[in-house]
Amino acid sequence: MTEKAKAVPNGKRSAGLLLFRRQAPPGQGLEVLLGHMGGPFFARRDAGAWTIPKGEYADGETAWDAARREFREELGLAPPEGEAVPLGEVRQAGGKVVTAWAVEADLDPAAVVPGTFRMEWPRGSGREREFPELDRVRWFGLDEARAVIVTAQAGFLDRLTEHSGR
Repeated sequence: MTEKAKAVPNGKRSAGLLLFRRQAPPGQGLEVLLGHMGGPFFARRDAGAWTIPKGEYADGETAWDAARREFREELGLAPPEGEAVPLGEVRQAGGKVVTAWAVEADLDPAAVVPGTFRMEWPRGSGREREFPELDRVRWFGLDEARAVIVTAQAGFLDRLTEHSGR
C-alpha cells in the first residue's frame, strides 16, 4: 500500500475508503457506507451525489495514507482497522483518478462529525460560506448504492462484489 501517486493529465488524484458490512440475516448481501456531497451544487440532488469518503492528495503522499487521512477529515472519525481490499482506480468524468480500498467495518452514521470547506456563495456575491464536506452519511445495499453513487465509482461496488463472492 505504498504506491506513489501516478501522473494524471489534470493532476487531480483522490483516494478513499469504502466501508462495507454484511447485512443481517446472513446471506442478504453487503451494505456500503456512502456520503452525500455537501454544498449548494448537490443540495437537491440524490443520484450521482453520493460518494465514498475520499479526497485529493499530492506528490509525496501515498494513496493509502491519503485515503486514511481523508476518512478522518471527512467523517471526523478514525479510519477503521482491518484488512484493506484494494479496489483499484476509476477515472471520473472530470478526469480525476480515484483510488480506493474496501474495509469491512461497522460505523454509526450518527457519530459522524463532517469536515467543512469554504467557498464563495452565491457565486459573485463576495461572501464566503462554510459547508460540510458530506452533509449526510448512510448505509446502502449494493443495488441502491449503484443508483446514487457517482457514476464512475460504481466500478468500486462491482469490484467489491467480485471480492466478496456475492
